[in-house]
This record gives sequence, structure tokens and C-alpha cells, in this order.
Amino acid sequence: MSDKPLSLDEIEDELAMLFYSSQRPEEPAALLVPLMRTQQDFVLRWTVVITKTNPELAYQFASHAAAALKVMDEGGITEWILSALDVYDRKGLFPSSAVLQNASDFAARLQFKDVVVEFDDIAGVMAHFVQGLSGRPLKVAPSDEVYTDSDSLFLPPRLQQFSRQEDNFRLYKAMAAHQWAQTWYGSFRVDIEAVCAQYPDPERALELFHGLELVRLDAAIERDLSGLYREMQVLNQLADMPEPPGRWQAKVSALRETGASITDTVRLMSHLYNSDLPAPCCYQGSLSPRRVAQAMQARLEKEKALLQQALLRMQEGLEGAQAQQDNPLTPAKRRFGTQSEGAEADIDRPPELTLDGEPIVPPNDVQALLRSIYQDLGDIPDEYLYAAGDGDYRPDTSPQRPPEDVWRGTYHEEGAHLYNEWDHRRQDYRKNWCVLRELDIKPQDGPFVADTLVKYAGLVASLRKTFEALRGENRTLRRQKNGDEVDLDALVEALTDAQSGHELSERVFTQSHRVERDIAVLFMVDMSGSTKGWINEAERESLVLLCEALEILGDRYGIYGFSGMTRKRCELFRVKRFEEPYTDEVRARINGIEPQDYTRMGVSIRHLTGLLQAVEARTKLLITLSDGKPDDYDGYRGQYGIEDTRKALIEAKQAGVHSFCITIDSEARDYLPHMYGAVNYTVIDDVRRLPHRVADIYRRLTS
Repeated sequence: MSDKPLSLDEIEDELAMLFYSSQRPEEPAALLVPLMRTQQDFVLRWTVVITKTNPELAYQFASHAAAALKVMDEGGITEWILSALDVYDRKGLFPSSAVLQNASDFAARLQFKDVVVEFDDIAGVMAHFVQGLSGRPLKVAPSDEVYTDSDSLFLPPRLQQFSRQEDNFRLYKAMAAHQWAQTWYGSFRVDIEAVCAQYPDPERALELFHGLELVRLDAAIERDLSGLYREMQVLNQLADMPEPPGRWQAKVSALRETGASITDTVRLMSHLYNSDLPAPCCYQGSLSPRRVAQAMQARLEKEKALLQQALLRMQEGLEGAQAQQDNPLTPAKRRFGTQSEGAEADIDRPPELTLDGEPIVPPNDVQALLRSIYQDLGDIPDEYLYAAGDGDYRPDTSPQRPPEDVWRGTYHEEGAHLYNEWDHRRQDYRKNWCVLRELDIKPQDGPFVADTLVKYAGLVASLRKTFEALRGENRTLRRQKNGDEVDLDALVEALTDAQSGHELSERVFTQSHRVERDIAVLFMVDMSGSTKGWINEAERESLVLLCEALEILGDRYGIYGFSGMTRKRCELFRVKRFEEPYTDEVRARINGIEPQDYTRMGVSIRHLTGLLQAVEARTKLLITLSDGKPDDYDGYRGQYGIEDTRKALIEAKQAGVHSFCITIDSEARDYLPHMYGAVNYTVIDDVRRLPHRVADIYRRLTS
């Protein structure tokens, strides 16, 4: 290759092959002409990569690359590109184009790379941190505005306020803690908008309210979470917070006392409205009363209905139990209520539930509802304590939202797991790209399992004999001080040593030592549409035979099917969890395994690797039963799907999980060695042989 820079015509020819015909490559081509040949090649190479994601985004990159090279080296350019691609994955074309159009802004941020903390990098840690706090579960999400709606805590996409990364991470924790405190210590037990509307300037009143609540909440955190409070005060010192006005200091002391409530905050507003307000602190964020009111109204309506339904079930259960004792009570006389041990219930313990004045212990789900309602209202209103009758709550049966609206909330739905996906063209992950859910497979009654055991009766008997031998394997330990038999070799050596004048050795016996198996295995079963027919039947038969054999061995095992359609709907179907016994319910689930959609393997491997990591075992196996290569409707096929699956398998290996693939795809030898390694797969040419081979393969893998 020549080092001579490409001419304008040559660059135009290169770009014209990449961009849509409606786009003219003259402008970016002219900007690239002054660059050195190595820089031109670098830009054109990345333009090709970005085009595979979106041609318009590639056009934006080519148009701004020359300017970016003036303020960043090629390493910085690469990070700039990957950042834009991440934004494209999460938000779409226009926000990602804005990243590429502001190379100088990115270059300025890059200078602070060693101090910046990205939300995406600490999202998991923050979720665990918030989970460890008291109260109802709260979601954590990125937002340009720092606030809570009482369901979620919204934190900045990145923080670089302080000169050390650990301090910026502390700031994330402090922001989350302050928002959590608003939900836990009752900041929203008043109508904030109505309170502020009483003053000439509601915006100033809201700022005053927030400042007063900061004092009260900080004092509460100091009492209950002193270590966290000290970290928050360190941040205020680093931010060089000025001292509050003198009058403010004197008036707000009551808010620091134990027992101070939102009522005290509202009362003090009238005294301090005309006073100078202190500067907001670094973790304070903002208040959004309208969003809070909307979220609380929806949550309380739902929880009220669910509580009343639960109380109805409790009432019916109690009446049924008393009816069996020939002592029925009239339903009209049954009345639920609450009572407190002291003047008021503890903040983390709502009043006790009573029935006809007598305390009762409700089920865990009812206790959770009571705690959540009490957290919002500070009390359990009487109208919440009537058992549901006509007109009780029913699940929403309204038409589904359009697909884009459904997707907008997907990341925050209960049970949704987010996983990165490897893009080999970018040589980087697409962050939080796949949404996976675990689903219960629908059991299906029928004679399938019994018929399978009859069909393979001879094989079942052979497997049981083989696996019983594996379970009872003994190892002979030689040269022991004690034992049942003499170790002849050791005895001869000992006598020889004695004749030579040495001391006679005591280690002349053998002991039989039982080999204990310490294995955990997950079977990942392909449930894509291509398994329909013989393949599906062979998979189910294989699982039946495996379960029969593994029950003899005593190995811990789980079975999950996988399928889905697009990155937004990746699905794992629970057939048998680790902790579940092999029951008729599990057998019915095996019978219920049916072909679904596509074969997006990487995300399923990542999730199942996590399940295996949670199990204590010396040997951890992930065995895949599949009929073809990775594939999905949205472009997860060919080299892209193969490389993501390979990356997921590498991650599994690094986590201590050994992976193996059993496939019936005749073309598997073209891609499985690259994905699994040369010895970690086997191809079964005849699908009807699958049940015969699977148990034998498992025996060889675990012996």
C-alpha cells in the first residue's frame, strides 16, 4: 500500500460506495484530503464499520472526523465513535449524531477520563446499594435531571464534579441516598404543589421546601446511617459549601430533632419564606411534585385494590377454617383494622393488622403491601381495610400500547434483565442491548415421559447401571497407616528398608476412599422454531433420559429452554431450577417444551453463567442442545451472532464455567470450533440418535 495520501476523487469513490445515493460524498471527501494517508485510512475504515450500523451516522462521522483529529488522537477518536454508537443503541440517530457533531466537547470530557464515573459502569452497584436501603424496591435510571418520582431514582449519565473518581462515585451514592430519604422519611406525604401555591412565588416556595427537607433528611440519615452521612458531609466540604444564613441556622434546628416530620417543614416555610435561602448542596438534585403525585396515585390505587383482594382471601380462609369447627361467623361482622404498640408505628414497621379487634399475622405479600402504603401515607386508611367485593381490582385488559411505547418502559419492568452484546465490527459491547426475561414453561399433561421410558427401556436400564457405577466410584489410597488390606508393594519396600538397618515403615496398608462428586450443570435447550418436529421430540426424549440418569448420580442440575425474537424479547424458559426436585411438574414441563422463535445465544449464555456462578460447586458445566447456529430476526446472524456467542463463552470460561455444545447441524464444523473450541462440541448426524448419545456424552464430560 502506498503512503501517498488519497486524492479527492479517490476518497469520493470510497465514500460513494458506502452512502445512499441521495447523499453526496463531496463535502466529507474534501475535508479528508489534507489528512495524512494513515489518518485517511483510519477514517475510511471506521466509516465502513459505522455504515453497518447506520449509513447516516457514518456520513456524520466522515464529515466531522477531520476536525476531531485536530483535538484528539486515534485512541480518543475511537472512544468518541464508540460513545456515539452507544448513544445510537440507546436513544437513536439524532442524539448519536449530536455526539459526532460535538467532537470538541467530547475531547474536553476525555481530558477528565480518569475522574469521570459513567452511570452505565456503576448501574449494577447502585442497584445493589439502593436495594440495601429500607422500604419498597426502587429502580435506578440515568437522566439529565436528578430527581425521584417515588418509583425510580434518576441519576446523571456521568459525573465529573470532583477531581477524584472515588469522590464522584460517592456523589452518585449521596444523590441516590437523598432521593431515597425523600420516599422513606415522608417528604411526599403532603401535596407539595398545593403547599407551595399558597405563596406569592410558588417556585421560590418549592426551593424553600426542598432546602428545609434537606436539613430534616440529612439529620435522619445521620441517625440511621451514620457512615453514609459522614461521606455526604465530606462531599459538602469538597464542594466548598458556604455556611447557611444565620437566621436560617436558628430556625431549622427543630428539623434536626428526632421525630421531626414533614409537618414541621411545612410549618417553618411561613417563617423563612422572606429569608435568604442557603445554596443547594451537591447531592440535592431537584423536586418534581407533579411526577411524584402521578406515580403515587397510580401506585396507591393498585395497592389498595390488591390489599382488599388479599384481605378477602384471608377472610374467606378464616371463615372456612371456623366453619369446619362448626363455629361459623357472619361475614358482615368481620372487620379489619390496625393498631399501634405506641403512640405511632415505627417508620419501618406499620401498625399491626387486626380482625375484629384481635391482632393477626398477615402473609408476607400483605405485609409488603401494608409497608408500602404506610411508607407513602404514614398510616393505613380505614377505606383500604375493607375486603374486596363487587368491582374489585382486575388486571388491565386495555389494548396493548404501540410497540415503541412498550419498549420505552421495557428496561424498567420487573423481571427484565439487561445484558451487553458484543459487536465484533466495533470491537466493543453494545451496552444494555438485550432484554431477557425468565418465563415459566407451561406444563403439558400426557403420556410422553412414560412412553419415552418404555421406548428406551433397554437404554434406561443400561444408563442406570452405568451411572450407579459412577456414583459409587472408589479410589484406593496406598501407603496408609491403617486400612483393610495390606499394600504389598509398600510392605516389600518396608522389609527391604528394615534389612538395611532402617526403621520399619508403618504405612503398609491400603484404604478405599469414596470419590465425592461436586458438579453443577445447566442444560440450555434450543427452543427455536427450527426445532419443530423430530428435533423437538428428540430433545425432550434426551432430557427425560438425562433426568433419570442424573437422579441416580445426585448431581445438581437445571434445565432452561431459550428462544426469543429480537434483542427486545430474549426469553429463557424454566424447565427445572437447581433447587427443584425432579417431580411430575418438571416432567410435565419437559412435555410442554415447544418450538418458539429464534436462536439468540449470547444473552442466554450470559444469564445462565450468572446462575451457575451463584452455585457452590467444584465443577460447573453449561451444556447446549442445539440444531443450528446463532440467528435472530434483527440481524443477529452470520459473523455477528457467532462472534457474540463466542465472546459470551469466553466470559463463561473466565467465570469458571466449562461449556460444551451438542448439535445436529451438519454444517456445525464450520463455526462451532471457533465458538466453543476444537474439543468442546460434538455433532450428531442423525437426530434420532440424540437420546442415545446425550447421556453418554454427559458421562464422559463428568467422569
